[in-house]
Amino acid sequence: MALSCHPFTFAKMLTPTEYYTLVRETFRAHGNPDTAQGQMAYMRNQFEFFGLKMPQWMGLTKRIHTENGIPEGEDLKKLVRLCFEDEHREMHYFGLETLQKVLKKQPPECIEFLEELILTRSWWDTVDWINKLVGLHFRQYPELIKPVTERWMASGNFWLQRVCLIFQLTYKDKTNAVLLFDYAERVAASKEFFLQKGAGWALRQYAKTNPEAVVDFVEKTKLSPLTRREALKHVGRTSVRQH
Repeated sequence: MALSCHPFTFAKMLTPTEYYTLVRETFRAHGNPDTAQGQMAYMRNQFEFFGLKMPQWMGLTKRIHTENGIPEGEDLKKLVRLCFEDEHREMHYFGLETLQKVLKKQPPECIEFLEELILTRSWWDTVDWINKLVGLHFRQYPELIKPVTERWMASGNFWLQRVCLIFQLTYKDKTNAVLLFDYAERVAASKEFFLQKGAGWALRQYAKTNPEAVVDFVEKTKLSPLTRREALKHVGRTSVRQH
Protein backbone atom coordinates (compact mmCIF):
# COMPACT_ATOMS: atom_id res chain seq x y z
CA MET A 1 0.00 0.00 0.00
CA ALA A 2 1.30 3.42 -0.87
CA LEU A 3 1.42 5.99 1.89
CA SER A 4 1.85 9.51 0.65
CA CYS A 5 4.63 11.90 1.40
CA HIS A 6 5.18 14.57 3.99
CA PRO A 7 4.56 18.06 2.58
CA PHE A 8 8.10 19.29 3.27
CA THR A 9 11.25 18.31 1.45
CA PHE A 10 14.43 17.62 3.39
CA ALA A 11 17.97 17.32 2.10
CA LYS A 12 18.45 13.80 3.38
CA MET A 13 15.76 11.66 4.90
CA LEU A 14 16.91 9.15 7.46
CA THR A 15 16.31 5.50 6.72
CA PRO A 16 13.58 3.92 8.87
CA THR A 17 16.19 2.19 11.01
CA GLU A 18 18.20 5.39 11.48
CA TYR A 19 15.05 7.29 12.33
CA TYR A 20 13.93 4.66 14.82
CA THR A 21 17.37 4.63 16.47
CA LEU A 22 17.35 8.43 16.75
CA VAL A 23 13.94 8.41 18.44
CA ARG A 24 14.86 5.60 20.81
CA GLU A 25 18.11 7.23 21.92
CA THR A 26 16.45 10.63 22.31
CA PHE A 27 13.65 9.20 24.41
CA ARG A 28 16.08 7.15 26.49
CA ALA A 29 18.26 10.19 27.19
CA HIS A 30 15.29 12.19 28.50
CA GLY A 31 13.59 9.40 30.41
CA ASN A 32 13.18 9.06 34.17
CA PRO A 33 13.49 5.53 35.62
CA ASP A 34 11.42 6.44 38.67
CA THR A 35 8.58 7.71 36.52
CA ALA A 36 8.90 4.60 34.37
CA GLN A 37 8.22 2.34 37.35
CA GLY A 38 4.92 4.04 38.04
CA GLN A 39 3.94 3.95 34.39
CA MET A 40 4.69 0.25 34.11
CA ALA A 41 2.64 -0.49 37.21
CA TYR A 42 -0.29 1.52 35.85
CA MET A 43 -0.19 -0.52 32.65
CA ARG A 44 -0.05 -3.79 34.61
CA ASN A 45 3.61 -4.28 33.66
CA GLN A 46 2.70 -5.20 30.10
CA PHE A 47 5.15 -2.70 28.59
CA GLU A 48 8.46 -1.07 29.35
CA PHE A 49 8.62 2.72 29.67
CA PHE A 50 11.41 5.26 29.39
CA GLY A 51 9.66 7.37 32.00
CA LEU A 52 8.50 10.19 29.73
CA LYS A 53 5.24 11.92 30.54
CA MET A 54 2.99 12.94 27.68
CA PRO A 55 4.13 16.60 27.42
CA GLN A 56 7.73 15.39 27.30
CA TRP A 57 7.43 12.77 24.59
CA MET A 58 5.08 15.00 22.60
CA GLY A 59 7.61 17.83 22.73
CA LEU A 60 10.44 15.55 21.68
CA THR A 61 8.32 14.11 18.90
CA LYS A 62 7.50 17.55 17.53
CA ARG A 63 11.18 18.49 17.54
CA ILE A 64 12.21 15.27 15.81
CA HIS A 65 9.54 15.73 13.14
CA THR A 66 10.60 19.34 12.57
CA GLU A 67 14.27 18.45 12.24
CA ASN A 68 13.91 15.26 10.22
CA GLY A 69 10.59 15.36 8.43
CA ILE A 70 8.24 12.39 8.18
CA PRO A 71 9.03 9.45 5.90
CA GLU A 72 6.78 8.60 2.98
CA GLY A 73 5.50 5.44 1.38
CA GLU A 74 6.87 2.15 2.61
CA ASP A 75 9.45 3.94 4.77
CA LEU A 76 6.65 5.39 6.87
CA LYS A 77 5.18 1.96 7.48
CA LYS A 78 8.61 0.52 8.24
CA LEU A 79 9.30 3.24 10.79
CA VAL A 80 5.96 2.77 12.54
CA ARG A 81 6.45 -1.00 12.59
CA LEU A 82 9.93 -0.62 14.08
CA CYS A 83 8.45 1.59 16.79
CA PHE A 84 5.80 -1.00 17.57
CA GLU A 85 8.39 -3.77 17.73
CA ASP A 86 10.16 -1.85 20.50
CA GLU A 87 9.28 -2.85 24.05
CA HIS A 88 8.84 0.76 25.22
CA ARG A 89 5.35 2.19 25.12
CA GLU A 90 6.53 5.72 24.28
CA MET A 91 7.91 4.33 21.02
CA HIS A 92 4.46 3.03 20.13
CA TYR A 93 3.07 6.47 20.88
CA PHE A 94 5.69 8.06 18.64
CA GLY A 95 4.71 5.74 15.80
CA LEU A 96 1.04 6.66 16.12
CA GLU A 97 1.72 10.40 16.40
CA THR A 98 3.89 10.19 13.29
CA LEU A 99 1.19 8.40 11.28
CA GLN A 100 -1.48 10.77 12.57
CA LYS A 101 0.42 13.77 11.21
CA VAL A 102 0.05 12.55 7.63
CA LEU A 103 -3.15 10.49 7.91
CA LYS A 104 -5.24 12.83 5.76
CA LYS A 105 -2.88 12.18 2.85
CA GLN A 106 -3.25 8.41 2.97
CA PRO A 107 -5.15 6.31 0.40
CA PRO A 108 -8.12 4.09 1.31
CA GLU A 109 -5.83 1.08 1.70
CA CYS A 110 -4.33 2.66 4.81
CA ILE A 111 -7.18 1.00 6.71
CA GLU A 112 -5.26 -2.26 6.36
CA PHE A 113 -2.27 -0.74 8.11
CA LEU A 114 -4.49 0.67 10.86
CA GLU A 115 -5.94 -2.81 11.35
CA GLU A 116 -2.43 -4.21 11.64
CA LEU A 117 -1.61 -1.66 14.33
CA ILE A 118 -4.80 -2.39 16.29
CA LEU A 119 -3.63 -6.00 16.53
CA THR A 120 -0.06 -5.13 17.52
CA ARG A 121 0.88 -4.68 21.21
CA SER A 122 -2.83 -4.27 21.86
CA TRP A 123 -4.07 -2.48 24.94
CA TRP A 124 -6.71 0.17 25.51
CA ASP A 125 -4.40 3.17 25.21
CA THR A 126 -3.11 2.46 21.70
CA VAL A 127 -6.30 0.81 20.46
CA ASP A 128 -8.37 3.83 21.46
CA TRP A 129 -5.85 6.15 19.80
CA ILE A 130 -5.90 4.09 16.61
CA ASN A 131 -9.69 4.14 16.87
CA LYS A 132 -9.53 7.93 16.50
CA LEU A 133 -7.44 7.49 13.35
CA VAL A 134 -9.91 4.92 12.02
CA GLY A 135 -12.77 7.35 12.64
CA LEU A 136 -10.95 10.08 10.71
CA HIS A 137 -10.09 7.70 7.88
CA PHE A 138 -13.69 6.51 7.62
CA ARG A 139 -14.86 10.14 7.40
CA GLN A 140 -12.58 10.54 4.40
CA TYR A 141 -13.58 7.21 2.84
CA PRO A 142 -17.11 6.40 4.09
CA GLU A 143 -17.50 3.61 1.55
CA LEU A 144 -15.08 1.58 3.69
CA ILE A 145 -17.21 1.67 6.84
CA LYS A 146 -19.65 -1.15 6.19
CA PRO A 147 -17.33 -3.76 4.61
CA VAL A 148 -14.45 -3.14 7.01
CA THR A 149 -16.48 -3.04 10.22
CA GLU A 150 -18.51 -6.10 9.21
CA ARG A 151 -15.27 -7.99 8.69
CA TRP A 152 -13.92 -6.79 12.02
CA MET A 153 -17.12 -7.74 13.85
CA ALA A 154 -16.94 -11.21 12.32
CA SER A 155 -13.27 -11.59 13.27
CA GLY A 156 -13.96 -12.51 16.88
CA ASN A 157 -11.15 -10.19 17.99
CA PHE A 158 -12.51 -7.95 20.73
CA TRP A 159 -10.12 -5.09 20.00
CA LEU A 160 -11.33 -4.87 16.40
CA GLN A 161 -14.90 -5.18 17.64
CA ARG A 162 -14.33 -2.40 20.17
CA VAL A 163 -13.23 -0.09 17.36
CA CYS A 164 -16.41 -0.95 15.45
CA LEU A 165 -18.36 0.26 18.49
CA ILE A 166 -16.49 3.47 19.19
CA PHE A 167 -15.13 4.81 15.89
CA GLN A 168 -18.12 7.18 15.66
CA LEU A 169 -17.53 8.86 19.03
CA THR A 170 -17.03 12.28 17.42
CA TYR A 171 -19.58 11.89 14.63
CA LYS A 172 -22.50 13.50 16.54
CA ASP A 173 -25.41 13.98 14.11
CA LYS A 174 -23.42 12.17 11.41
CA THR A 175 -23.51 8.97 13.45
CA ASN A 176 -24.88 5.91 11.68
CA ALA A 177 -27.21 4.97 14.53
CA VAL A 178 -28.44 1.81 12.83
CA LEU A 179 -24.87 0.54 12.66
CA LEU A 180 -24.10 1.59 16.23
CA PHE A 181 -27.18 -0.10 17.68
CA ASP A 182 -26.64 -3.22 15.58
CA TYR A 183 -23.05 -3.65 16.77
CA ALA A 184 -23.92 -2.89 20.39
CA GLU A 185 -26.63 -5.55 20.26
CA ARG A 186 -24.28 -8.07 18.68
CA VAL A 187 -21.82 -7.83 21.59
CA ALA A 188 -24.50 -7.54 24.27
CA ALA A 189 -23.95 -11.08 25.51
CA SER A 190 -20.16 -10.73 25.67
CA LYS A 191 -18.45 -10.93 29.05
CA GLU A 192 -15.49 -8.93 27.74
CA PHE A 193 -15.05 -5.75 29.77
CA PHE A 194 -13.68 -3.70 26.88
CA LEU A 195 -16.71 -4.52 24.75
CA GLN A 196 -19.22 -3.84 27.50
CA LYS A 197 -17.49 -0.57 28.34
CA GLY A 198 -17.00 0.37 24.67
CA ALA A 199 -20.66 -0.18 23.83
CA GLY A 200 -21.72 1.92 26.80
CA TRP A 201 -19.28 4.67 25.91
CA ALA A 202 -20.49 4.82 22.32
CA LEU A 203 -24.14 4.89 23.38
CA ARG A 204 -23.48 7.54 26.03
CA GLN A 205 -21.73 9.72 23.46
CA TYR A 206 -24.55 9.38 20.94
CA ALA A 207 -27.06 10.15 23.70
CA LYS A 208 -25.64 13.68 23.74
CA THR A 209 -27.04 14.05 20.21
CA ASN A 210 -30.10 11.81 20.34
CA PRO A 211 -31.01 10.78 23.91
CA GLU A 212 -34.45 9.50 22.94
CA ALA A 213 -33.00 7.01 20.46
CA VAL A 214 -30.52 5.71 23.00
CA VAL A 215 -33.13 5.34 25.74
CA ASP A 216 -35.41 3.52 23.31
CA PHE A 217 -32.59 1.17 22.31
CA VAL A 218 -31.69 0.45 25.93
CA GLU A 219 -35.35 -0.26 26.75
CA LYS A 220 -35.62 -2.80 23.97
CA THR A 221 -32.25 -4.51 24.29
CA LYS A 222 -30.87 -6.87 26.92
CA LEU A 223 -27.53 -5.24 27.70
CA SER A 224 -24.97 -5.89 30.41
CA PRO A 225 -25.40 -3.81 33.57
CA LEU A 226 -22.12 -2.03 32.78
CA THR A 227 -23.23 -1.09 29.25
CA ARG A 228 -26.62 0.10 30.47
CA ARG A 229 -25.08 2.18 33.22
CA GLU A 230 -22.59 3.80 30.88
CA ALA A 231 -25.19 4.42 28.17
CA LEU A 232 -27.59 6.20 30.51
CA LYS A 233 -25.07 8.08 32.60
CA HIS A 234 -26.20 11.49 31.36
CA VAL A 235 -29.84 10.86 30.47
CA GLY A 236 -32.95 10.26 32.56
CA ARG A 237 -33.38 6.65 33.61
CA THR A 238 -36.89 6.63 35.04
CA SER A 239 -38.46 5.63 31.74
CA VAL A 240 -36.04 2.76 31.18
CA ARG A 241 -37.36 -0.63 32.13
CA GLN A 242 -35.14 -2.97 34.11
CA HIS A 243 -34.46 -6.28 32.40
